[in-house]
Amino acid sequence: MKTVNDVDFKNKKALIRVDFNVPLNDDLEVTDATRIEAAKPTIVNVLEGGGSCVLLSHLGRPKQREDKFSLRHIVNTATEIFGVTVKFVNDCIGPVAEEAVANLHPGEILLLENVRYYEEETKGDRDFAEKLSKLGDYYVNDAFGTAHRAHASTTIVANFFEDRKCFGLLLASEIENVQKVLTNGKPPITAIIGGAKVSSKITVIENILDTIDHLIIGGGMAFTFIKAKGGNIGGSLVEDDKQDLALDILAKAKDKNVQVHLPIDVIAGDSFSEYANTTSEPADDIPEGWLGLDTGPRTNEQFAEIIRKSNTILWNGPVGVFEMEKFAQGTIALGNAIATATANGTFSLVGGGDSVAAVKQFNFTNKVSYVSTGGGAMLEMLEGKTLPGIKAILE
Repeated sequence: MKTVNDVDFKNKKALIRVDFNVPLNDDLEVTDATRIEAAKPTIVNVLEGGGSCVLLSHLGRPKQREDKFSLRHIVNTATEIFGVTVKFVNDCIGPVAEEAVANLHPGEILLLENVRYYEEETKGDRDFAEKLSKLGDYYVNDAFGTAHRAHASTTIVANFFEDRKCFGLLLASEIENVQKVLTNGKPPITAIIGGAKVSSKITVIENILDTIDHLIIGGGMAFTFIKAKGGNIGGSLVEDDKQDLALDILAKAKDKNVQVHLPIDVIAGDSFSEYANTTSEPADDIPEGWLGLDTGPRTNEQFAEIIRKSNTILWNGPVGVFEMEKFAQGTIALGNAIATATANGTFSLVGGGDSVAAVKQFNFTNKVSYVSTGGGAMLEMLEGKTLPGIKAILE
């Protein structure tokens, strides 16, 4: 895998696709700079090698040139993080952008305006990609969060650089860490798959069954499995049309000697609310009018025991409605178990929007081995797909 470490950037301009799609508050200030910080090693590498950086990114899903989606709002934060004044130009193609790039000196950083101000970006338009390609001597993709999109700036532009393209350090790291689970994980390997729906995770589960030893299923999706096995789930979330699919997954897991672990008890509420009355119930015998919203204490102990014996862990999705304090204990217990295992030498990979949010909220970020920056991209890798943004660099 060719990365920025393998390139001499002296007096060269690196056109770097970064993922600066960060949240902004009502005052248009950055509220979570994780993605900007994640790009720093690649940018510093180019600058220290005597090059300059031309940064491409999107922000949100603008319908036209809406100011609230302008990347100018992140310039101050980026300057603070990189320790170098980040210049900004209010376009990403054409004479204005080309002049700004021409005036860029080694050691400098230029941030281009939101590529999604042009609809050609998401359409993967070749002419638009060619215009982008004029803005650098070398193309670097460091945007894992958009590597699953065949957009102009993430995939098509690479066609214009032939042997002058490579991976950024973040994207290379993301690929390596997913491979640590999928291709060279040390057994026993445990996958924790949570979230609301079986339908959104079915391809992931089917793809990893050949790799893993244990499958922990939590969150709302667990109730589809529990009901399919004949359990009473009260008013819990369920996909009735996916029960046969759930039984099929259980049968495939058994054939592949994968042990599947479902909740044995739950914390149930009489409404989907922070103010609900709660009770602890067996996961397969929840009274009518009650819904399972978190794993119960016996389940937490059982899951922790499996995690303790694991050498490789993939965590994708919370096991309860952790956004409500009353129903966060299962996800916190899970995080604590993974943190303890990691401290004892286990490799732990966390990915997927909600589990990453939980890891941040409960301060587990530095207690696991790796937190992925790309939700959809990581899911597609776990599904066994080749991401277009990655393929474009390798070709």
